[in-house]
Amino acid sequence: MTQQTTARYTWGGDEFLFVEIAEGMSLEANFISNSIANALEARDLAGIVDICPANASLLVRFDPDILPWQELEQVVHVLEDEVRASTNKVLETRIIEIPVWYNDPYTNETGARFREGYHQRPEGNDLDFAAEVNGLADAEEFIKRHHESPWLVSMVGFVAGLPFLFQLVEREKQLEVPKYLSPRTDTPALTVGYGGCFSCVYSVRGAGGYQMFGIAAAPIFDPSQALEDFADFMIFFKPGDIVKFKPVDEAEYRRIRAEVEAGTFRYRQTPIDFHLQTALADPDGYTLSLLEALNGI
Repeated sequence: MTQQTTARYTWGGDEFLFVEIAEGMSLEANFISNSIANALEARDLAGIVDICPANASLLVRFDPDILPWQELEQVVHVLEDEVRASTNKVLETRIIEIPVWYNDPYTNETGARFREGYHQRPEGNDLDFAAEVNGLADAEEFIKRHHESPWLVSMVGFVAGLPFLFQLVEREKQLEVPKYLSPRTDTPALTVGYGGCFSCVYSVRGAGGYQMFGIAAAPIFDPSQALEDFADFMIFFKPGDIVKFKPVDEAEYRRIRAEVEAGTFRYRQTPIDFHLQTALADPDGYTLSLLEALNGI
């Protein structure tokens, strides 16, 4: 798909500006969306109510009685031009390790309840199906492919705190898995799921249509803000975060859950500068450098 050279600007009533960077998700489009959002936030314009970057677009809510729509559109156009013209496309972000118990009994039990009439493959579980559609030998090979490369949080939404995760590998190496034929009415909280080209972590228990591969050990949404990682905000992930899944066994999962209950758990994370051009030019080499930054903590 050809990348749009300029964004498409449309309006939702008199309070919303929608900026479509591209029709389809790509690393470049998402970088532009997040960069415009960060630059607009830094402007601290009076009248901006909310800024919501998405996979390949941006939604801005504003108060037209304070900020005229013409002024907002002009500012965003200027920021878009600056981002596109920049020869040093760098996003200040962080890389985070997310412990996951793959092939766990909770998601497997849920999946078993929703095979007939909901799923493409009545036999086996979601991991078996994902391995099959990706031409892999078995579930273990799929798990390895899922956790060995980092992922970009392209947007946060659907339910509070749920991250959409885009695999940072060459396009032809990306895993792809179709969603359930019909959405489930139940998904365990912290389920690691997959639909299309996106992985995710379900922040709360509820309905869902993504394939289920495991369960994360620590919360990503904490309304009580009891854990130190949530001191600033009840939602953990931010667009632009880099995620590295770490497979854990049941004993390690239980140990982390005990730390969460005691209020002592902290995510392993470190700040990094994400260089778009380097990531596009040498995906494998850049992936190694990201993982080295996390391993160096």
